[in-house]
Amino acid sequence: MTHDPLDRVRAALINPSGASSDFDLNPETVLPEGRRLRPAGVLVPILPGRDGPRVILTKRSSALKHHPGQIAFPGGKQDPGDADVIAAALREANEEIGLDPALVEVMGTMPMHETVTGFCVTPVIGRVLRGFDPVPEAGEVDEVFDVPLTYLLARSNYRIEARYWRGTLRRYYTVPFGPYYIWGATARILRGIADVSEQP
Repeated sequence: MTHDPLDRVRAALINPSGASSDFDLNPETVLPEGRRLRPAGVLVPILPGRDGPRVILTKRSSALKHHPGQIAFPGGKQDPGDADVIAAALREANEEIGLDPALVEVMGTMPMHETVTGFCVTPVIGRVLRGFDPVPEAGEVDEVFDVPLTYLLARSNYRIEARYWRGTLRRYYTVPFGPYYIWGATARILRGIADVSEQP
C-alpha cells in the first residue's frame, strides 16, 4: 500500500502543533514582555514531481545584509497593501522566484513561528498545480532548488546543532540535504510539520 505524502501534510494542518520559535531549544532564553513582532508570511510550495511531491526552497543572495546565503522559504514581511500574511507569502513568492499565485492552491497555514529578528512568521502551505520554471530575483535569490517532501517529513533526517551567537550558545535544528545546509527557522518550521504529520 502506498501513502501519499500530501496526506501527511493535510493531517498536520488538521492537527497542528503549537506555535514555535527560534528559542525552542534554548529554554534559558528570557524574552522581553510586551515585545512587538512584525507579521510575515512564508510560502511552503509543494511541487508535483516524477518521484513524488517536492518542496521548493531558495538560497538567499550572499550579498544581502540579513541572513546572507541562508536557505529559506520564499516570503517576507506583510506590507500595508497585503490583505493578510497569506497574500504576503504569495506576493513574495511571485517576486522572489516567479511563482504565479494563480498556480498555487493554498492548503492552509501552520502556527506562527517567532524569529530572533522579531518577526511573527506564518507558514503558508501551498500546492503548486503544475511545474514551472523558477526565475530567481536578481540580488536577493542566488538559487532555487527543491527537496523531496518525504525526506523533510522524516524526523530521522533532523539534527540538533549549536553555535555561539552574541556570546551565548544557541541550539537549533538542521536538516541537511546534499550541498544545502537547511537550518534555523526554515528547519524548525519543517520539523514542526514533520512532528505532527501522520506517520505512514
